[in-house]
Amino acid sequence: MTKADLIAVVADKLKFPWARAELLVDQIFSCMTEALQQGEGIEIRGFGSFTVREYKAYEGRNPRTGDTVHVRPKRLAFFKVGKELRERVNLGRPATASAPPSSDRPQSSEQSQTTEPREPGEHLPSS
Repeated sequence: MTKADLIAVVADKLKFPWARAELLVDQIFSCMTEALQQGEGIEIRGFGSFTVREYKAYEGRNPRTGDTVHVRPKRLAFFKVGKELRERVNLGRPATASAPPSSDRPQSSEQSQTTEPREPGEHLPSS
């Protein structure tokens, strides 16, 4: 769904003219953006929450040239889906049981490698 699709749904459901629905959607997005810029979180019960994560400066690497580059500190918005939305999205879908690999089956090379979360700028060891 695009922003235009959202405006069309709002206009249809609320019987608003397109311009008024567009103004409403723009105002909601504007308020959300302003709150995130001020470092505030946004919690919409049953839908999810938006938070701002801050990252420190670090030395990265240009993948094309291999040169070291300085990456400035930054703030990024993150969305965490709420329980009710997650359940509604998965409604009617078969549950996938992710059982650990049994000990009698050999593990593939992908299964045997663990991936741990890394901080920005932290690189995998060279082979």
